[in-house]
Amino acid sequence: MPLSAERKTEYFERMKSLMSTYSKCFIVEIDNVGSMQLQQTRIELRGRAEVLMGKNTMMRKCIREYIEENPGSPVEQLEEQCRGNVGFVFTNGDLGEIRQVLESNVRPAPARVGAVAPCDVIVPKGPTGCDPGQTAFFQTLQIATKITKGQIEMTNDTHLITKGERVTASEAALLQKLNIEPFTYGMVLRSVYDNGSLFDAKVLDITDEVLAAKFIAALNTISKLSLALNHPTEASVTHSIANAFKACVAVTVELDTYTFSQADVYKKYLADPSAFAGSGGGGGGDAGGAAEEAAVEEVEEEEADVGGGIDMFGGGDGGDY
Repeated sequence: MPLSAERKTEYFERMKSLMSTYSKCFIVEIDNVGSMQLQQTRIELRGRAEVLMGKNTMMRKCIREYIEENPGSPVEQLEEQCRGNVGFVFTNGDLGEIRQVLESNVRPAPARVGAVAPCDVIVPKGPTGCDPGQTAFFQTLQIATKITKGQIEMTNDTHLITKGERVTASEAALLQKLNIEPFTYGMVLRSVYDNGSLFDAKVLDITDEVLAAKFIAALNTISKLSLALNHPTEASVTHSIANAFKACVAVTVELDTYTFSQADVYKKYLADPSAFAGSGGGGGGDAGGAAEEAAVEEVEEEEADVGGGIDMFGGGDGGDY
């Protein structure tokens, strides 16, 4: 039944008001979403977001009228999104929080004949609860079975339906017999509109932690390339200084007539390692032992890594880093 002129006017005013009030919105697909499920979503979003559904022609016409009244408005991008069974969820809050509410409100549903499967359906092996007289039904679907304790038992997991295929009458009947509801339906986020920018909803998967991890990985790559090419950069300068210090210590410990204060501890350790062994007694032994262990670890690291990073005599390929 078509809407009356008064209802259409009321709808247009509401949608224009939402586009003026809110700067963000989700474009959602609502295939197979029932009215009760939609109402539950509205309740959970109350005070944080507004859900608007309607005919695509009405929504496109309302957007065009709004653009005529507000020339240059970026909401013009929303007109092309009014394709298929879609709606809008307007908000000024955090998009991540609203997304969690929308994606969490899903309901299990049976497989209906002719419906397109949104996911693969695998029926697990085990007892089915069906009497032996229904064996022919399973044979029709080429499912291996056996009779156990007076009922049919599936001997293997069965890949019954492939994602994207239409559900046949036999497949739907089998799932109904087994009391399996394989599908879940809810609002599917198609796109996101945020202050004039329209982008795919998958962009919201990029959190601060993901960005930080990507930045650190890129920084490590730049540092490795800089060290390999002997081209100093801000990313590699700390490694270059550390490698230069290791090279200086490696040369100094082999000289009897030259040293510097930072290299003394390494020369002393190499001269008499037993002097750095912890005595195990005394009140201040723990702190001293820890310092000596740290010095020993530095010496071992220096001996393992010496020659890497910077070659003081012009040879080598840059070493390890």
